[in-house]
Amino acid sequence: MSRRKFIRNTGFATLGGLMLPGLKQLQALSFASNYKYGLQLFTFFTTMDQDVEGTLKKIADLGYTEIESAFSRKGGYYGKTAKEFAAMLKGMGLNWKSHHVTGAPYVRPANAKPMLDANGKEIVIPPMKNLRDNHEELIHDLAEAGVPYLVCASTPVKTAEEVKSSAETMHKSGLAAKKAGITLCFHNHEAEFKTVENVVPYDEFLKLPADVLKFELDLGWATKAGVNPVDLFKKHPGRFPLWHVKDIDASGKPCPVGQGTVDFKPIFAAAKESGLKQFFVEHDMPADAIASITASKVYLDKLLG
Repeated sequence: MSRRKFIRNTGFATLGGLMLPGLKQLQALSFASNYKYGLQLFTFFTTMDQDVEGTLKKIADLGYTEIESAFSRKGGYYGKTAKEFAAMLKGMGLNWKSHHVTGAPYVRPANAKPMLDANGKEIVIPPMKNLRDNHEELIHDLAEAGVPYLVCASTPVKTAEEVKSSAETMHKSGLAAKKAGITLCFHNHEAEFKTVENVVPYDEFLKLPADVLKFELDLGWATKAGVNPVDLFKKHPGRFPLWHVKDIDASGKPCPVGQGTVDFKPIFAAAKESGLKQFFVEHDMPADAIASITASKVYLDKLLG
């Protein structure tokens, strides 16, 4: 082999080695781009109940097709039964993928400010069903409506005893959901990653059997808590079928995806390892929900396209 040919060949080999990590990430992002865009309806919490059908139509028109429902001041599923709400979504070309509930009866913290609607009036929510007291009824509703995921959106974790009780509730609920063909997931905020009386709630929940409880990782709150989502995926592969694609600004508040501090590229590159089945864009209490989810989709189109 001539000296020139040797240098040329080894140079290409070196260049290929340098490009390989980037190529793998591009391939991984291509895998993530296969997912349809989902939206967590809590993004419209302060306005949706004023016009449920109109809001859903606007969401569909923007290209979001997978829906995760949450809490409504109309009660039930935005004022409807589960089967009625599923039929409404289907009629708009939307798919009902998941529903959020609490792990125990919701109690507003003593120092928490009341939530206000678009007119500045306090939002009053009727009593909400929860896993501790109503898991069988909730599972029955969702099974009839064909919803594949039930998510514990929050649960008491202020003491070690609360963490233990919450884990027991999710274990019981997860077993019942599994029998009905539904997957129970746990959704995090920041608190679950903080040590409470020598236990870390999230670690305790991860000890539950993987076929009983999986996780919906909120990328924004996890990042704010100092947790690297990719590290979680590597340590517990396949355990995270759902994500909340949420961004956090420099002040620590939610913002449109792509406008904050969360580094989404390596997270989406690890989608396959995480076990991702569906992601949902979410922005808590935005000033303009339509503007937020529009900007979020523009960013994700660029990232994943």
